[in-house]
Amino acid sequence: MTKVNRSDQEWLESLSPESYRVTREGGTEKPFSGEYNDCKKDGVYCCICCGEPLFDARHKFDSGSGWPSYWQPVNEEAVTERVDRSHGMVRTEALCAQCEAHLGHVFPDGPDPTGLRYCINSAALELQPRES
Repeated sequence: MTKVNRSDQEWLESLSPESYRVTREGGTEKPFSGEYNDCKKDGVYCCICCGEPLFDARHKFDSGSGWPSYWQPVNEEAVTERVDRSHGMVRTEALCAQCEAHLGHVFPDGPDPTGLRYCINSAALELQPRES
């Protein structure tokens, strides 16, 4: 996988202000406000920054958290994790492995078969409909 490296100016020019705030500055959307929270369309959710496939709609579930939630990424290499100690909490941050965009967080309270809940900001994603 080739890493995507762009300057802050290049990210600012290619992303909406909200997507920039979330992906490049580690922000979050208000719960239940994101475009994909209640989305039931089939396809693959890709990184808004670099287009890398991240999550499959088949792995999406309603967690009730207010953010789109998935029980696994499309593959093991798509999403990386790191410890996030911001806001007086210790959480596991989920990042795009290709461009290091902040996606959201992963929690150990999801459904089978993984028991994980990738709680992801809609502003970090772009849904690509599945090809028939």
